[in-house]
Amino acid sequence: MKKQFIISLFLLFATVLFSQENVTGKITFDNNQPLKTANIYWQNTQIGAVSDDQGNFTIPFAAENSVLVISYVGFKTITQTIEKPGNFNFKMEFDTSLDEVTLTKLRSSLQRNLRSTANVQTMTAKELTKAACCNLSESFETNPSIDVNFSDAVSGTRQIRMLGLTNPYITMTEENILALRGGSQYSGLSYIPGPWAHSIQITKGAGSVINGYESISGQINYEFLKPDEEPTLFINVFGAMGGRYELNTHYHTILNEHWATGVLVHGNFRNEKNDMNKDGFLDNPLMRQINVMNQWKYGICGKKGISAEFKWRFFIDEKQSGQVEFDPSIPRPSNPFWGSEINTRQFLASAKVGYVFPDMDYQSIGFQNQFTDYRQDGYYGNRDYFVRHQSWYSNLLFASIISNTLHKFTTGASFQWDRFEELYQFNDFSRTDIGAGAFFEYSYSNNDDLSYTLGGRADYNNRLGAFLTPRAHIRFQPAEQTTLRASIGRGKRLANVFMENQNLFASNRTFVLPTLPQGDNGFYNLDPEIAWNYGLSFLQKFKIIGKDAEIGLDVYRTDFQNQVVVDLDASAQQVNFYNLNGKSFANSLQLDFNITPTTHLEWRNSYKFYDVRTTNSIGLEQRVLQPRHRFFTNLAYETRTKDNGKQWKFDATYNWLGKQRMPVSTGNPLDSQWNTMAPAFFTLNAQVTKVFSSNFEIYVGGENMNNYRQPNAIIAATDPFGDFFDSSMIYGPVFGAMYYAGLRWRIN
Repeated sequence: MKKQFIISLFLLFATVLFSQENVTGKITFDNNQPLKTANIYWQNTQIGAVSDDQGNFTIPFAAENSVLVISYVGFKTITQTIEKPGNFNFKMEFDTSLDEVTLTKLRSSLQRNLRSTANVQTMTAKELTKAACCNLSESFETNPSIDVNFSDAVSGTRQIRMLGLTNPYITMTEENILALRGGSQYSGLSYIPGPWAHSIQITKGAGSVINGYESISGQINYEFLKPDEEPTLFINVFGAMGGRYELNTHYHTILNEHWATGVLVHGNFRNEKNDMNKDGFLDNPLMRQINVMNQWKYGICGKKGISAEFKWRFFIDEKQSGQVEFDPSIPRPSNPFWGSEINTRQFLASAKVGYVFPDMDYQSIGFQNQFTDYRQDGYYGNRDYFVRHQSWYSNLLFASIISNTLHKFTTGASFQWDRFEELYQFNDFSRTDIGAGAFFEYSYSNNDDLSYTLGGRADYNNRLGAFLTPRAHIRFQPAEQTTLRASIGRGKRLANVFMENQNLFASNRTFVLPTLPQGDNGFYNLDPEIAWNYGLSFLQKFKIIGKDAEIGLDVYRTDFQNQVVVDLDASAQQVNFYNLNGKSFANSLQLDFNITPTTHLEWRNSYKFYDVRTTNSIGLEQRVLQPRHRFFTNLAYETRTKDNGKQWKFDATYNWLGKQRMPVSTGNPLDSQWNTMAPAFFTLNAQVTKVFSSNFEIYVGGENMNNYRQPNAIIAATDPFGDFFDSSMIYGPVFGAMYYAGLRWRIN
């Protein structure tokens, strides 16, 4: 209550704003590419600014000292006398006096900014091409901050975890608009084609209050390619073992000085039945998908005033899995083989409109809107499940400064409407959720050694009532290459027990709720989940024998005040859902060591320790299927780029996972029980890319090249309609080694 009282006072704090004359402009480099996070300051003063993602900046005019300094590591520093306010553009040049390693490190495909207040890591488009990355659920194989696991042995769905917690506790945003919630949360990342992504930002710990109140373990924001920044035509062809084929085609064009548009089309299918482990079940589902997106962007000329982005996208996805001999044309009651079909489709439309005040670049208004209609209809053996989730989201933002650009704030209001039609077997769990809230976020940065962000929001939801959400981030830089960060925040959310646990449908466990809700009066008769997240982060950059290196340490703890417990230990034939009665927490530690040992070679290493425990029917236990120890190493080498763009690229990733606790299975017959602990194992992925020119390249690679396969992945596979059948006890790969090849072709 004390924390909520403090944040309430903070939200009531009245600020007095006044405008003043400013110097504005844009920082670019190389081919007029925007340079973000460049430092701009008046010489011999503490008045400064940092360029944004588009390279734009605003700084109050300092009449007493007219020498403006622009600096960025790896570039020559610019100093220029500015005698009056106005708009000035600066192009940075590489500092050729620096060694080549520094320049290579500057362009790293996985970036952490020393000056960012929050603990944010950015994956660029270059990073996303280091692995197969057919969709975003497969895009984190080379990133140590995100853990990727298969959810079951049937559906082929991959689930991600951050800080030891699964998808539902991570807020997903699509170009900074809330996304992949509710119905689409479980498998939504697999419906976002990897080649569509421009970058991914990963924020550990409490996210920004601007994006809502649900974030608990972190936030992942993915940005799509921009129609005014991409080549006219892009073609990507991909093929893999097991009969998987994909095609991506992008067309972008600039219509005039104001408008640009793009059409992106993705298609994939798998038509071969594979049973590498000879258990009678498909290792991967048969599938086909078509995915289309159309983007429109207004304001591409870079002038101040109104800018806007509009898009719509639509996909259809069909999957068939189960026993190899399953024939979906045979009616299920008389079908002797176990099978599953899941048909999914979604339509999404969004609009972002912004206005930057011409004489005050630091002041802007933004309005975000998004409508989503997601429908999933399917069955798993004799278990039926249908969900349709329609949602409308609006977010109005106003950003400005208090006195000068050292003190910034963003305030606004948001609205969320969600309508769920959900049918599980013969039970109707349909409901409508409506919520609205207001937020205020204050940021301070002296552009040197200290910055912090204090945020709070007040919300009302017809399910959650009225509540407050406080969050805070702080960064302290005691030395030029040393950064310390801390964060704290509260998150609150409604658990969707069926949508979030669809992997358990691929078993014959009985779902047990406290009571079944009647009509529209509850959400499974379970209380909201509430948690506090605390984090500390340390980043030190240095040189070893003249080579760039860095050490990072992240320590986070999530404490649940209430959690919907998913209890697999009470019975091997049941999954029990109930409110937490005791402790539940997730402790995580990640230690990183990265170095550039030679020119063009980057080596990343990461060790992670997890202590994730929840009180369930047998006590305070480690989370099932969660390794306590993980080790990751990645080597990336690129040859020198020749004048015509020719180049070789090599990438290899080693992932080691320690032992994992398995649920209690003593209630099953001996031949349907499993070990109490899953063994440790490792996987090895690699890729080689041959770049023939800046417009054409081919690549070949492999995943799980050491060919590790989980033995006995499906329990009671010979009796799939019996009480003991379970394909959800998955801790490792099922398919074994997978090799692939592809090409990328760009036409300007």
